[in-house]
Amino acid sequence: MSSSASTPQVLRRTNLKAVLDVMRHGGACTGTDLIDRTGLTRATVIAVCDDLVRRGWVRELGAERNEGVQKGRPARRFEFNGEAGCVLGLDLGVATVTAHVADLKGTVLGRAAQRIPGRAMEATPDERLETITGTVDRVLEDAGLPTTAVLAVGIGVATVVDRHGNIAGGHQLSSMFDLGLQTEVWRDRAWPVLLENDANLAALAERWRGIGQGTQDLAVMLAGERLGTGLIESGRLLHGSNGGAGDVGSLQLVEGVGSQDGIARLARHWGTQALAEGRPTLIRELVGPGTTRVSARFVFEAAARQDPVALQILDKIARRIARVIAVLGTFLDPELVVLAGAVADSAAALLPTINRELPSLTERPPRVEVSRLGDGIVATGALRLALDYVEENMPSLTPGGQPAAVG
Repeated sequence: MSSSASTPQVLRRTNLKAVLDVMRHGGACTGTDLIDRTGLTRATVIAVCDDLVRRGWVRELGAERNEGVQKGRPARRFEFNGEAGCVLGLDLGVATVTAHVADLKGTVLGRAAQRIPGRAMEATPDERLETITGTVDRVLEDAGLPTTAVLAVGIGVATVVDRHGNIAGGHQLSSMFDLGLQTEVWRDRAWPVLLENDANLAALAERWRGIGQGTQDLAVMLAGERLGTGLIESGRLLHGSNGGAGDVGSLQLVEGVGSQDGIARLARHWGTQALAEGRPTLIRELVGPGTTRVSARFVFEAAARQDPVALQILDKIARRIARVIAVLGTFLDPELVVLAGAVADSAAALLPTINRELPSLTERPPRVEVSRLGDGIVATGALRLALDYVEENMPSLTPGGQPAAVG
């Protein structure tokens, strides 16, 4: 096809996207509003709005006459139809599948979570897939939405994903999640499926709806069982040549760190070690008699009650995390580092020690905060990933999710 033949199609697509971009972020708009904010002519704006109304992306509201104006036709008003479809955001953890569904304005309509049956590390691919599809079916059913309403699916996985959205082989847990999630699982539903590393999605979520809003240079650290970091530089998510940006797998080389163990794992390990050594501690009372394995929450609870052993454990964890943050600060210079994931609420107890240690470890210590998005942060980022896809491709989609000709 010649370039001259494609020009009207490209121009029409550009105009559609310009009007949609304004409507998605600006609420109800009149034709004059859209003209002012897009620079398009009145004829073009009205033609585009009529086209979008026919497709179902836009609703026309009741006309509203300005006060004091007695003559003339009242201005037509339009708004983006957030109910024209929905997106799914999935967090595929080692042991749990979490699914969120949201409308096209990002309003969450439903949430569901389901644990992998039995010992999660030993689950077969079929067992894992059954849990994934079952959780998705449940969240759609609970929200009262048909499968045809889904326009895109974002999925976060706890392993490396390359810049093209493919699981990178040869990494820890990569085989666990290489399940044909993009090609086989929902083939009959024809959903566009986008994969991303879970920490990267946490970074998208934090910048969208968390403490990182408006921050251009941001690092979000999932710090529960295993440390992983999503990096945003100048507003862009970093992947690296093979998807490994932010994968802190070389922490065994950092003095005073030694592994990718996260806050929950360290608290559990050192709390269990304290009991094995017979140290007098409130942790023993909280765990109960006859139990030798300590959960992280008991360590944090004991520390909140000023138990010396628990406080020593948290101090040790905080100093270790401070070293990890110092490495990020030295090489990547983020403005903000956010501790996120299921341990975020507890991690607030670590901030005083972290902030006290950082100036001695790096010349430019970043600001450190704790996420308020809870354990749904990855699923929230997956929603953002799916919404980005829909917003970019909306001119060539219909509310039913099928491709639409733009010509």
